[in-house]
Amino acid sequence: MDGDPGDVRHPYYLINGRIARSPVTFRGKPGSRVRLRLINAGADTAFLVALGDHRMQVVQTDGTPVEPVEADCVLIGMGERYDVIVTLKDGVFPLVALAEGKSDSAFAVVRTSSGSMPPPTTRPAQLTGTVVGGRNVASLTAAQGHQLEARTVDQDIPIAMTGSMVGYQWGLDNLAYNPKVPLAVMTSGRRVRLSYTNTTMMWHPMHFHGHSFAVGGPNGPRKDTVMVLPGQTVTCEFDTDNPGQWVTHCHNAYHEEAGMIGVLAYRA
Repeated sequence: MDGDPGDVRHPYYLINGRIARSPVTFRGKPGSRVRLRLINAGADTAFLVALGDHRMQVVQTDGTPVEPVEADCVLIGMGERYDVIVTLKDGVFPLVALAEGKSDSAFAVVRTSSGSMPPPTTRPAQLTGTVVGGRNVASLTAAQGHQLEARTVDQDIPIAMTGSMVGYQWGLDNLAYNPKVPLAVMTSGRRVRLSYTNTTMMWHPMHFHGHSFAVGGPNGPRKDTVMVLPGQTVTCEFDTDNPGQWVTHCHNAYHEEAGMIGVLAYRA
């Protein structure tokens, strides 16, 4: 991804709470089809995830099915989730989550037979293959029955991610967070299009509470968190079918805490 990779270089990156020198081992049988549920629970780090010597079939993102897509690896921003299916081969294989831009990784092992464990510094060739996620997420298509119904957009809401590392000031539309003053007021029962525009030099995983949105248009993947790269605009459509005061914020916890958070509100 473009831009600064984050603010913190952590001493360890974990998979299911285990450091790379003492990895968790997942066991299976050769030839079996396995669903891996990949969740980025980090605060400041995106991960490029690959299973050595295997291809992945991406079938779900943020809890909603997509039309299956083949990939070598998946790029997952903070707060994002991807489900992938793999057909296990015979042997011992590294499951690597490479910390984007930070030259370190989380590490686990998938074992289907006897054999020596790969070293925790392993970098599978799949990490340089076909990627799903990040800038190309809009190329995914929501599965049949999960697409947003096509209809006219009733309201456009542009939101700019603003700020910089200078003074560590982050915000939305150059505004300080005020829960009593919404970024926008909506009306129940309408189709709304959010346009997230990143004016900063860092990427931001933008999350919206209380709803799922279709990235790029009604047939796009249904998500609640989307990566927005520097200089990029990502459009997201949703229906106002869950009245309330809902925050949208960057899922980099440090950016959110510094002010990259705002409220979208509507009544029944």
